[in-house]
Amino acid sequence: MPLITAPVSTPPQPPDTTPPPAQIPEVGYAAITYIDPTGTRWPMTDTTGQWFALADGVSGLGAAPYTLTSDPHPRGGARLRHVQAQPRTIVWPVHVKGSDHMTFTENWRALGRAFTRTLREGPGTLEVARPDGTVRQIRVYYSEGWDGLGRHATGITWDNAVSTLWSEDPYWTDAVPVSVHREAGAMVDYLVPYPSVSSSQVLGATTVTNPGDVDVWPQWLVTGPASLITFTREDTGESFALDMDETGHGDLLAGETVTISTDPPSVRSGTGDNWVGALNWPAATLWSLPPGETAVTFQLAGSGPGSAVDLTFYPRYEMA
Repeated sequence: MPLITAPVSTPPQPPDTTPPPAQIPEVGYAAITYIDPTGTRWPMTDTTGQWFALADGVSGLGAAPYTLTSDPHPRGGARLRHVQAQPRTIVWPVHVKGSDHMTFTENWRALGRAFTRTLREGPGTLEVARPDGTVRQIRVYYSEGWDGLGRHATGITWDNAVSTLWSEDPYWTDAVPVSVHREAGAMVDYLVPYPSVSSSQVLGATTVTNPGDVDVWPQWLVTGPASLITFTREDTGESFALDMDETGHGDLLAGETVTISTDPPSVRSGTGDNWVGALNWPAATLWSLPPGETAVTFQLAGSGPGSAVDLTFYPRYEMA
């Protein structure tokens, strides 16, 4: 005998395309997309869609907020002692509509859930794409404001919400990482065809360029063979070293990897083992890269064919 079932309502799915650019306060001409914790992309500048950001009232997309700490000066005034970047607050007004009440209600609930789920599943991302193809992003959490206007005729087929989004890191990051790769060259016979030397120590003394506005904290992927790994920032002399004998594993063999993250400090083997204790504490300094050019040295004792270092970071910017 046939069974009668209730119809299933499918939440609206946003198109997985980049929305058209629009004029946005503090940003200029750009296409903006919100990416929720599940990776679903919600276009925010397509005014022909079922929802879009309202230019009037958008704020918090400009330079990062700062707190300045100062000390009184005996002759008057004060002297700046410390500058601390603060979490960023973004005010994000959104217009939501539908062809009828139930379509509007589904759109309103779906987009509201896309923001509020950041409090349970991790941050979402605001993405700003420029006409030249460059893209900057910032990770955000929903704070408050997904309420309607509460006025006559709203909440039927349209309404506006003025959401407040909160970002731990006030800086925008490039969507595309900067990578530097250094690999050991082929070893040569000392006597063939004439006396020569190939280094088993230094993979590269190189200059790394940070195109961003503020310091970045890179990640390093080291591929063996290697027995002692040392990275040095030449302008400050800061360095850190990972002694493979202290990991309990022994030398890093050909093809084996270890990943060193500088913020937060982390050292993980290719199999997930925690090797952070093998850094040369307390002398180890997991240094950052300032804006501009910085001379660095990658040094691997016991390196050989296949030894490699990959440095990766996402440039950070004051503004979108």
